[in-house]
Amino acid sequence: MSTVPPTTGRQLDLVGSGRPSPRRVLADLGPREFANALIALVFSATGPVAVILAAGGQGELTPAQLSSWIFGVFFANGLLTIIMSWAYRTPLAFFWTIPGTVIVGNSLGHLRWSEVLGAYVVTGVVILLVGLSGLARRLMDWIPMPIIMAMVAGVFLRFGLGLVEAVWTSAAVALPMAVAFLAVGAVPRLARIVPPILAAMIVGIAAVVVAGGLSRGIIDDGIIAAPMLQSPEFTLRAMTELVVPLAITVLVVQNGQGIAVLRAKGHRPPVSACAVACGVWSLLVSAIGAVSTCLTGPTNALLVSSGERSRHYAAAIANGALALVVGVVAPAFVGLILGTPAAFIAALGGLAMLAPLQSAFVTAFRTDRALGPLVCLLVTVADVSLLGVSAPFWGIVLGMAVSALLERRHPA
Repeated sequence: MSTVPPTTGRQLDLVGSGRPSPRRVLADLGPREFANALIALVFSATGPVAVILAAGGQGELTPAQLSSWIFGVFFANGLLTIIMSWAYRTPLAFFWTIPGTVIVGNSLGHLRWSEVLGAYVVTGVVILLVGLSGLARRLMDWIPMPIIMAMVAGVFLRFGLGLVEAVWTSAAVALPMAVAFLAVGAVPRLARIVPPILAAMIVGIAAVVVAGGLSRGIIDDGIIAAPMLQSPEFTLRAMTELVVPLAITVLVVQNGQGIAVLRAKGHRPPVSACAVACGVWSLLVSAIGAVSTCLTGPTNALLVSSGERSRHYAAAIANGALALVVGVVAPAFVGLILGTPAAFIAALGGLAMLAPLQSAFVTAFRTDRALGPLVCLLVTVADVSLLGVSAPFWGIVLGMAVSALLERRHPA
């Protein structure tokens, strides 16, 4: 059960309070917060970027269109992360919907890019209206926290499995990273100075260099991003195929993960304000070809994985600032990521996700109503989609159905 009481009334929580001064932000941004921000950015700019590149390849997008897309999801969303985290003094990291990107990639086989852009616009309007109505907040308060965290655990589990596979298949890179993480973490005094995940990243970079370095040139595709305005086309087939799945992945799957991991750490994220922000920003970034904005689960989980709760917002602001830089130099940064061995990325992401994964499992299965969360976890891990909507959503639906049918006699 969540430690954060549900909100009541019709207030849309659109006004933050207690905004910190720049001096306060810098004072709260310690080595651990910056390390969490950096690792969260590296995570966001590796596997998720590869999903964008794969989706773009299915639609035969030009390098200029891909560069504009990546600029939008980093620069624009980095700016939103800074604004929201500062305004609410709460870690609120916004990036883009990964399941939605997969859905778009599948649709690009038979939809024109301009039709997809039109669907982005309509999706942004839908998300905005849901946020303004207060429905998003009521939905998050209605879904039991164990069910949501079981879905989160199912999503995060693949990162832990990726760590095991990386150590097993690429020991030269991944094993030294795991050893460094454990060695530093075993010495609390040292861990307060050098966060274990940062030590693992440094050791991993050294291992990559020793093992042969990058597989391609960093600036093969250029250095500075050039966002380009693109015109949408509104067609019925694109609306019916993309709008509802995209809106669900943002409002329930992605925002649900983000809200859940933040509440589990004692934060009170403004659910309605986040939905409104996602709607407005989805409209803005659609103009340069970027997929819908969301409150990301994994990134926020990494930002709050360690350190003092009162300073987590500073880590989110730093993450947003780093995202601005990545957006500007998107082609070069993507070149760097694509040239990095997959084992390095898998090991880094897996080590960073250990604490959030543990927290998700504990929250999901610490009550006697564990059957519903278990069904939710299994459906999410199975990673099957239906009606164009990804597995995490159906995990929540089936988990709640099983819990309602078979666990009604147990206390919540």
